[in-house]
Amino acid sequence: MSEPAKLRVILDDHDIQKLVLPSGIPGTCQDLELIIRETFQLQGNFSLLYKDAEFGDFFSLTTTADLKDKDTVKVVLVEPLYITLTESDPAGPVSTLSDSSSSSSSHASSAETIILSSPENRGRSQQWPSPFEIPEFAYDTELILESANAAFRKDGTCLNNPSIKSDILEKLAERIYQFCAYPTSEQICNVAEALIQKHPCLKEPGSFSGLYGWQTRLKYKMGNYRSKLRRLGCPELVVNSASSKTAAAKDVKKPRKAEVNYLPPYPTGESKQTLEKERVDLLSEVKKKNNQKTISEKMSRTFSHRRQEVVNENPAIEDLLHRWPALFDAIQVTAV
Repeated sequence: MSEPAKLRVILDDHDIQKLVLPSGIPGTCQDLELIIRETFQLQGNFSLLYKDAEFGDFFSLTTTADLKDKDTVKVVLVEPLYITLTESDPAGPVSTLSDSSSSSSSHASSAETIILSSPENRGRSQQWPSPFEIPEFAYDTELILESANAAFRKDGTCLNNPSIKSDILEKLAERIYQFCAYPTSEQICNVAEALIQKHPCLKEPGSFSGLYGWQTRLKYKMGNYRSKLRRLGCPELVVNSASSKTAAAKDVKKPRKAEVNYLPPYPTGESKQTLEKERVDLLSEVKKKNNQKTISEKMSRTFSHRRQEVVNENPAIEDLLHRWPALFDAIQVTAV
């Protein structure tokens, strides 16, 4: 049996607990996450960071071998998925609502919002996977691929069936969009490589690597997929569309690294007017002492309103400071 250990667990900026492990530090991160979830009654998805003594900063915990007795572990809640539905389009766009400046209070306000913690969300809270996981295709497509893969392994025969390409490209586009609306050439190549690795029958004869044709198709498919979502009113893509006064969208506002849901819509039941009232209330709340919980809740609730203002109006820093003073608070700036 391993030596007993203790860990310092940061649950929130104002909630730090001691975790006693009588059997020592678990052998896997999954076991440690389960212990922390059950001990502190945590809901939803979260990840763990550990404080590295050499650098004095937090790093992603990938193995419990990095931990020792009396180390510090930080719990980072994974942002939930918010759903906006309308009567006319019950299958309308789904988007996440999260803010890096307010994640410390996301669990406090989740009870007031309809959320879905499905891993198949369409936000930017997920990093690009390595390797890329190819999704399941339609049942008939999978049958064709299963038979063709067997033939390829037997005599190297490549599949030539144009009827299944549409289904393959559609599913891949949906999967790519869960991680990135504007994939790079390298990311497109990663997807094509993963596709050929899982279904070698899809290699293209005459191509040096058997990938080039799939890379080209995926590139154009993602363009068409973005166009379809833009017509349906996806805010993240509408902001990049050309206005009536210009021939092209010159100031394309693509999501960059670490940005989550660059331009989310207003939450269900909220409008520009109601969230503007919340903003005005925030101006009074920031003047009160020991009021970080309320401030964080209101910052989380007004995230979409703030993003609409920042992205579409490009305000000066002094104007932003005047309208959103809480955004410049040290706790909000350093929040993970």
